This record gives sequence, structure tokens and C-alpha cells, in this order.
Amino acid sequence: MKFSKSIGKKFFAALAAGILSFSVGMGNVSAVDIVNIDLDEAVQRALANNRTIKRSIASRESAYWALRQARRQMGPTVSWNGGANYARGKAYDNYNDFNHRIFTNTASVSMPLYAGNRYKEGRVQARYGINSADLTLENSLQTVRLTATNYYFNILRCRNEIEVYEENVRTLQEYLNNVNAQFRAGTVAKADILSTEVRLANARQTLVTAQNDYDIAVATLSSFMLLPADTLLRTQDQLTYQHYNLNLANCTAFALENRPDVAAAEFAIKQAESGVRAAKAGYRPTVNAEVSKNLSGKNPFADTYSEGWTAGVTATWNIFDNGVTAAQVKSAEATLNQTQESAAELRESVQLEVQSAYLTLNAAEKNIATTRLAIASAEEDYKIAVVRYQAGVGTNLDVMDANDKLTQAKNNYYNALYTYNTAKASLDKAMGIPVSIDVTRYVAAEADGKSAAEAREEAALNMDSAEVPEMEDPAPVVTIDLSDAEPFQSK
Repeated sequence: MKFSKSIGKKFFAALAAGILSFSVGMGNVSAVDIVNIDLDEAVQRALANNRTIKRSIASRESAYWALRQARRQMGPTVSWNGGANYARGKAYDNYNDFNHRIFTNTASVSMPLYAGNRYKEGRVQARYGINSADLTLENSLQTVRLTATNYYFNILRCRNEIEVYEENVRTLQEYLNNVNAQFRAGTVAKADILSTEVRLANARQTLVTAQNDYDIAVATLSSFMLLPADTLLRTQDQLTYQHYNLNLANCTAFALENRPDVAAAEFAIKQAESGVRAAKAGYRPTVNAEVSKNLSGKNPFADTYSEGWTAGVTATWNIFDNGVTAAQVKSAEATLNQTQESAAELRESVQLEVQSAYLTLNAAEKNIATTRLAIASAEEDYKIAVVRYQAGVGTNLDVMDANDKLTQAKNNYYNALYTYNTAKASLDKAMGIPVSIDVTRYVAAEADGKSAAEAREEAALNMDSAEVPEMEDPAPVVTIDLSDAEPFQSK
């Protein structure tokens, strides 16, 4: 399935330009792919390769063939029946010229003329099945876009944490150097050196943990894009803040109109309604037309060998079926009720999802402004604490406490940026911001009687999206060669 004509060229050009060889350990050499990637490229790569999308495409393919099968049920059926049997007994004794052998060889053509709308409703259900599959595919695309976006932002967050902890290590090292100088001058106690060294060691451990978190974040995104998990990704973006003028009521209304899973739930209701009508067809008769021809046969009860044909119409009506049809109707009605309740529950869940993402976005926006001010205050507080300590009117504990608050303030700021950006991505998903097709245009086209393929083409956001997705061979499982040592992602 195509999503961007340029993404493949850009990606593989970056991939080819980024192949390097690293010498690790005792002369082991492993070729590591270094890929420069931005958010758009990460999303496009995930959309093109993710297995969730491939499963959705396979589901749509299955729905398509289910419709083809439903359409064939009202067509003619050509069959052949042949047999050879050996018979003995008094009934056959007078026909010894047959040598006690019975042969049948018959060709027939049959076609249903009336089935109480059972076959018609089967076609209706199968058609709605394709509509649901199209919308489920769009929902999968939106989910993959959100996941890839969150993974990418998590890399940026981890990178910012590394920068904060690296700066903290440098600050503590410089401060320790000053404390050592003061100790040699006899102005501070040995305990101040020891406590500062402990803080520095803890800061270095925290930095190692942050680097490991970054490595895991990169490996997670690489795996999600079906790249080898040891691929080195160089992100090209920064966590930024952009104000959005959004209204909760408008966001909710947009979501209820544009969410593909909500539209799919409505098609599921239509399927269930058709299922009720199909079950009620059991109360009606069925009529079939059939033409058969005896091509060549030996009948021991006939005086001559005969070749002939018959044509006629047969009607079947279950006058009494022991309540089977009534039970089928009740079951279909219960399925309809269940589907309606699921659709109502989904709409309520969508409203809550939109509200949650919206409130998280607003809270993160407020925190961004607050943490900016906190950083400025923490920096000033740390400078004052250092000056007071050097002047002999402050304690080493005051400096350490101020340094911790400064580090925490910086982390709070970057976490607020991360939360804001991921909340906006979640809000986009909750609202049903399209990836491939416009859901409202798709539903309108289907209501006008257009086929699923025609509705998809009319609702497509670009030419690639207009194409009916086709199944591909399963992608190979991504494995990591651990025979050689690997460089750390964070380095």
C-alpha cells in the first residue's frame, strides 16, 4: 500500500548514506545503519510497513471475497453426477444382461428463483462488511500514526533528559573542583567534599539510566518501523510548543462525525439489521429451477437404455420447523441489540477520549509556562547558594538542594513539552484526523449507492489512497545479529 511516493527514495538514500563501520572491543567490526529521520518520515515508514495495517488489509481482502461469494449464490450452478454400483438380490435377478451393474451419468443446471430475500440480504451484509473493513483500515492507520508519533516524541524526551543530566554532571564536577580548592585553602570541611562526590556519583548513575532509556526508545521505534532494532536513528526535530485554538465542543462534534470506528459501528448496525431480515426469510418458501440430462445410464428397472432430460421448478416451504426459524430470528435480533449497545458505548467512549486528551493538552500548556519560570528561578537560586557557600554564610547542603531543584525544573519543562505534544497527537487520533480517506465523504458516497471501491476513491485524500489496498507477502521477522558487539545508540 502506497502512502508517499517520495518517502521510499528519501529513506533509502538516507540509509545508504548512513552506513558506517564501527570498531568495537577486541577488533570486532559491525556495520551499523545510521538513519537521519524526522517525524513525518517516521510516521510514513510505519504506515508503509506496520503489521497491524497489513492485518487490516488482509481483513479487507477477506471481506471482498465474502461479497463475491454472496453475489454468486443467486447464479446458476452446473453440476455432474456419476456413479457405478454393483447390485444383487431378487429384484435384480431378471436383469442379468446388466451383469448386476448400475451406472448413472447425469448433468444438471439449477438456479434459485426465490429465497425470501435470504440471498439478497447476504449480499447487503457482505457489502457493509467491506465498508467496515475500509473504515477499520483507516482506524488502524490513525492508530499507527499516533503510536509512531509517541515513540518519536519519546526519543526526543529521552534525548532532552540526557542533556539535562549531562549538564548536571558537568555542574557538579565544576562545583566539586571548587570545593576541593576551598578545602585545600582550609575554608571548608572534608565532609563537604564527600557529600559532593556522592551527589556526583548519583548524577552519573542517573545519566547512564537516561542513556539506556534513550537506547530503548530508539530500538522501539526502529522495531515499529520494521527496521533492525540496532539501527541508529538520528532524530531531526526538537520538542516545541505551538498554541492551538481549540474548543472542546467542536472537537467532540468533529470526532463523532469523523471517527472511522464510529462510522464502522454504524455499518455494523446495518449489517445486523440485514441479518434480522435474512433470518425472517426462513418463514418464506424457496423456489428453484432445474434442468437435468441423463447422459448415459443403465437402469435395471427399465426395459431399455435411455438418454433423456428433465426440466422443472421445485418449491419448498417449511410449514413446521420446530421453532428453528423463530430461534434464528431471536438470535439475530439479540445480535442487533448487542451491536447497537456497542455503538452507543463507543460514542460515549469517544467523547471521553476527546475530553481527556483536550484537558491533558490544556494542563500541559499551563505547565509549560509555569516550568519556564521555575527554571529561571531555580538557576538564580543555585547561583545565590553557590555564592553564599563560597562566602561562608551558606552550607553545602543548600547548594546541593538548589542543584537538585534546578535539574528537576528542567526535567519538568521537557516533560511538559512532551506531554503537550503527545496530548495533541492523542487529540488528533481521538478526533479522527484522517490519514488516507475522509470518513464523512466515504459515508456519504456509500449512502448514494456507490460501491466500496467507488466510495474509497471519492473519499481519498490523494491518488495513492484511492487505490484499493492489496495484500502483500508477509514481511520477514526482524532479527538482530548479536555475534559482534554493538555501539550504544546514545553514543
